Amino acid sequence: MNFLAHLFLSCDNDYLMVGNFVADSIQNRDVPDFPEGVQEGITLHRKIDSYTDSHPKVLEGTKVLHEKHHKYAPVLIDVYFDYFLSKNWNNYSEIPLEDFTRETYLTLEKYLHLMPPVLQHRLPLMIADNWLMNYTTREGLEFTFDKMKRRVKYPGLIEGATDTLFKYHDHLNEVFLDFFPDVIEYVRKECEC
Repeated sequence: MNFLAHLFLSCDNDYLMVGNFVADSIQNRDVPDFPEGVQEGITLHRKIDSYTDSHPKVLEGTKVLHEKHHKYAPVLIDVYFDYFLSKNWNNYSEIPLEDFTRETYLTLEKYLHLMPPVLQHRLPLMIADNWLMNYTTREGLEFTFDKMKRRVKYPGLIEGATDTLFKYHDHLNEVFLDFFPDVIEYVRKECEC
């Protein structure tokens, strides 16, 4: 899953949220440099990724993407799931998405000093461009995929990712709706939250 889902799955715990946010930007050797709660968030992020990547419903969803997007199918499904989380937000939270987003940015800014330099630079850009709300619109998804194309070895395999999402929209939404309660339950058991 991508930013929105990982941040949502942080059990309303600041340190877990920060750890979930920084996990993809650090190496294992750097984990001990963080406070214990942030380390738990990093571990949670990685457990969520492993759980997600091996879940039968997620594998079903990525299967339809492989023909066009090959090795980036799992990466795209992560972004698609943030889109579907935003579209189905009221099923999972009583807090409006806009409020959650605003509070999340404030929390992450509060702990900016704990983040690696790449995220200290990226977080203000993320907030300025409102990345978490970008998942709610086609234009925002295009923005996200354009940024991804600049960071990957084979950008052509990300080309048309938004079209693919809408081509398989109903099927992928069902995959998400079947999967997401499972990952919520998994996190609750892992964190006792």
